[in-house]
Amino acid sequence: MVREANIYDINYINDLGLKLNNKFIKLFNMKEILKEEISTVYVYEDKNEIKGFLHITKLYEIIDIVNIVVDENVRNKGIGTILLDYLFSGLNKDIKLITLEVAVDNKPAIALYKKFGFQIYNERKHYYRNKNAYVMGRRFE
Repeated sequence: MVREANIYDINYINDLGLKLNNKFIKLFNMKEILKEEISTVYVYEDKNEIKGFLHITKLYEIIDIVNIVVDENVRNKGIGTILLDYLFSGLNKDIKLITLEVAVDNKPAIALYKKFGFQIYNERKHYYRNKNAYVMGRRFE
């Protein structure tokens, strides 16, 4: 089940985020993010356990996917697809563009994004600790 995150989810989100980046809590203060009007965090919950989350910001007609994280123990089970489906199913007609950055060597994530119609627009050098990142996006007309 996918739902919007609440304050009771913060520890679970942080635990997943720390597996991705040991500075996650310093970079993303979830308590504050959940209060922001421009930010939304969705969680994928199974049997009362959060297995993944999607963090977005929306500013006018643009959504930026800040984080999409799935517990490594349940990857490749469609949770990323479910989270993105949820996002896409609730899009307003005012959304014109969704953007994200992804490490150039993260082939599974790139394949997932391409499945949803994202294209590579640019490459940012040394974006992730000396790793390059693709800037990907999907336009809506």
